[in-house]
Amino acid sequence: MAKLLIIYHSQSGNTEAMAKAVYEGALSSGATVSSKKAAEATSNNLLDCDAVAFGTPNYFSYEAGAVKDFFDRVFYTIRGKVDNKPYTAVSSHGGGGWQALDSIDRVCNSFSLKKAFEGVVATGKPSSEVLEECRELGRKLAQL
Repeated sequence: MAKLLIIYHSQSGNTEAMAKAVYEGALSSGATVSSKKAAEATSNNLLDCDAVAFGTPNYFSYEAGAVKDFFDRVFYTIRGKVDNKPYTAVSSHGGGGWQALDSIDRVCNSFSLKKAFEGVVATGKPSSEVLEECRELGRKLAQL
């Protein structure tokens, strides 16, 4: 049974809704799933999972500072210990597209994480279709 971790930041609740949908999808596929706000996540959380999904709003065409802070806090303690661990990401924005996911990809590349699936982006409050895409992403990640 896969162990999936979801690390996210959300102020408006939009990215949190997407993270919860990823959680629901993974859980429905039989995975053991844990979810952590980025400010509370630790290196042990990332070391103890089989795959990870990141959730971030798009702030100034970049990932949320809390998500970047997570990466900054754990980098030297887990570098070389998560090579090829699968990841994906979801993002919400008010109008700016994929830049936050691009920044996640660049940071994950520094960790040598392996991108498993293209992420999902929502403009504003995620629609029911976007939430279903997130659930499907969770199901696919859980089956790796």
